[in-house]
Amino acid sequence: MKIAAGIAVSDGLRYLAWAGSAWLFFYVLFRRRWAARKIVAGFPSPRAMGREVGFSLLTVVVYGVVGALTIFATTRGWTRLYFDLTEYGWAWLWFSVALTIVIHDTYFYWTHRLMHHPKLFRHFHRVHHLSTNPSPWAAYAFGPLEAVVQAGIFPLVAFTLPIHPLAFLIFMTWQITYNILGHSGFEIWPRGLMDTWFGKFTNTPTNHVMHHERFAGNYGLYFNIWDRLCGTNHAGYEARFREVTGRSANATAPVPPVSTAFETATVGVEMNRNSG
Repeated sequence: MKIAAGIAVSDGLRYLAWAGSAWLFFYVLFRRRWAARKIVAGFPSPRAMGREVGFSLLTVVVYGVVGALTIFATTRGWTRLYFDLTEYGWAWLWFSVALTIVIHDTYFYWTHRLMHHPKLFRHFHRVHHLSTNPSPWAAYAFGPLEAVVQAGIFPLVAFTLPIHPLAFLIFMTWQITYNILGHSGFEIWPRGLMDTWFGKFTNTPTNHVMHHERFAGNYGLYFNIWDRLCGTNHAGYEARFREVTGRSANATAPVPPVSTAFETATVGVEMNRNSG
């Protein structure tokens, strides 16, 4: 119980610190300076952000329980978690961080896409999509079942890969940073990104905000590789990125059409279209 509480508190403090910093930067201190980079017009209401914080704090409790169960499995010798840095050395530690990021991106894409199946969406993923114009606080805003799925990356890696707790801490710091920026509602990348190989490789806040707008497609987290390979990128993604990053300093985002994709039938149509 103490281990679960410790993990939950650690994850919760990291979430509050990172999301709070992004919110303070984009929504308070430099709101006007970054206004042209706001992907969707308008700002989430305090009530919406309060809902995001509430579900996110529930998520870190789930993370704590799953983390504690994984550590319990380690005490039984069932995982590959190790605690002596000299056992594998520093080179492996950094490689394991990079490998965990790649594994997580793959895990996230396929579980995320699966949760958009019409028979699963309402039970797993609906809460997250209440944020049609997300804020940094939405990064962990999952329902309980989705929180368990998201937490699954810890036991998945621990059971299959030699990994040190420090490596997982570095990974979790990377994960929450990228996640919060992806939900910030602002495009942080430079205009010319899409003209480079790196732009075809990495994901952007614009990509993920389009997912929140349209409720299907653009399923990736860190990278844009699986979406490109599987044809699930929105056709207008690169054009939207160029529009957002090409605005003049005093421009504002256009108001998007109201989405009705919350309806199970629509979600199913979108899922089938993207799977075809």
